[in-house]
Amino acid sequence: MTGSREEHGSARLTIRDVAARAGVSRAAVSLAFNDKPGVSARTRAHILAVAKEMGWEPNRSAKALGERGTGTVGLAICRPARQLGLEPFYMEFISGIESVLTQRSSALLLRLVRDIDEELDLQRHWWRSGQIAGSVLVDFRREDPRVPVLARLGMPAVAVGHPSLTGSFAALWTDDGTAVTECVRYLAALGHRRLARVGGSAELGHSAIRATAFTAAVRELRLDEGRQLATDFSGEQGARATRALLASADRPTAILYDNDLMAVAALSVAAEMGLRVPEDVSLLAWDDSQLCQLTRPTLSAMSHDVHHFGAEVARALYDVLGGERITARQMPTPVFTPRGSTGPPPR
Repeated sequence: MTGSREEHGSARLTIRDVAARAGVSRAAVSLAFNDKPGVSARTRAHILAVAKEMGWEPNRSAKALGERGTGTVGLAICRPARQLGLEPFYMEFISGIESVLTQRSSALLLRLVRDIDEELDLQRHWWRSGQIAGSVLVDFRREDPRVPVLARLGMPAVAVGHPSLTGSFAALWTDDGTAVTECVRYLAALGHRRLARVGGSAELGHSAIRATAFTAAVRELRLDEGRQLATDFSGEQGARATRALLASADRPTAILYDNDLMAVAALSVAAEMGLRVPEDVSLLAWDDSQLCQLTRPTLSAMSHDVHHFGAEVARALYDVLGGERITARQMPTPVFTPRGSTGPPPR
């Protein structure tokens, strides 16, 4: 992209120059000049006015580049491919994103990565090569290295995580701490005193938030000290953690799982060990996919609309691309939905 203006003489002007003067992202400038959806009419008019003042016009090769990358959304997930295909949360989440992208004739560029370093290299490549207009960032860690690196790149992104984890990126989040506290209080009201939680990796921010809330609620209600085991969210590790808990001398009478896949696996483990659900042990899932309603007994769960969550994340990213300044948007807090897998503890 070339142009001229008095203060720059014959210096080459770029999307970065126009974006800096207009106070918007480079992706927003590209959307405005290519007359693509994703920016409001007001923002488009502002960008065009600033560009005209600078004496800047897009050339053909730059316009082609904008058309190639504009509107495409990146999403990198650190999960094995086989596990991702079995995990209802991400299938629902991705379908929610796709429902918005389809309306805008845009596409999702999805990649599975082995670790956070591989994701950083991938996000850099996507942005610098113009393959994406912006990205959805998930599975935040405390002191997440993606935050400073991707912020310096100037890449538009929406973060799925608590604002305390996501730095300057626009964050969409659910109040997992309050949801866990509600679960513990419900189980205590049924009479349970020995509780356990099977969660994700302690490195993950949302797992740490849930773990802290679980410990605090157990102490507040003066229950027996609750055990917590970390897993990779897979059914295999969920089953292994359940066997360890149910074989212990101080077997818990209720177990909360961080996803529904592990809770389904736990039902099989209980049957394998000759225990009845909920007469001998109560089980609770998170996310509440169709899996929870197909089991026998049906699984009690912390319910939230994951498809809607994904759609709102996509809409928020387009707001960012359109020049809106978003800090954080709290989604509805998951609510406890009791079903057949929870009841009073055994006498």
